[in-house]
Amino acid sequence: MSFELMLFDNFLIEKQAVSEILLCNKITADYALVLSEEQALELVETRSDSLKNFGRVEFGGGIIEKVILTFADSPYLSQYRYAEFLNDLVEIFYYFKNETLDLMNDDDLIGYMKKYFNGVCQGSLDQLKFRELERMAKNIRLGLDPDYNDLYETEKILESEDDDE
Repeated sequence: MSFELMLFDNFLIEKQAVSEILLCNKITADYALVLSEEQALELVETRSDSLKNFGRVEFGGGIIEKVILTFADSPYLSQYRYAEFLNDLVEIFYYFKNETLDLMNDDDLIGYMKKYFNGVCQGSLDQLKFRELERMAKNIRLGLDPDYNDLYETEKILESEDDDE
């Protein structure tokens, strides 16, 4: 396949992804959240960069639409910085997809992201990424329930693993 043909295919895939994202506006408009075509293209580029940075390959439309529709009713979202927020969520998703060693499916990971974001994080992306999802990923790698939160027990498990090595 020639390089020009590959670029053309990539252009068509991006164009389709942008169209699918813009279709989400029909639903998110009910929550006063709307993306422009430029913002949708930026989201597609963020996904492509994240996939490349985390060494992942994705077939099909990806998770952007799932993230948009799942978080649309969050009480912590507004049109102000909406596109930036979605870009951050896409990056966070792919980072933690790797951190959980792919042991959690996409829908479950997005569900936990929303649960923590709307719950204990009270709308803070920093708390979501650096506290709740880090803890959850560690729990999954240790074979524990994702919501497990006994820090003392977790430290003992980690110490025993270090002793075994």
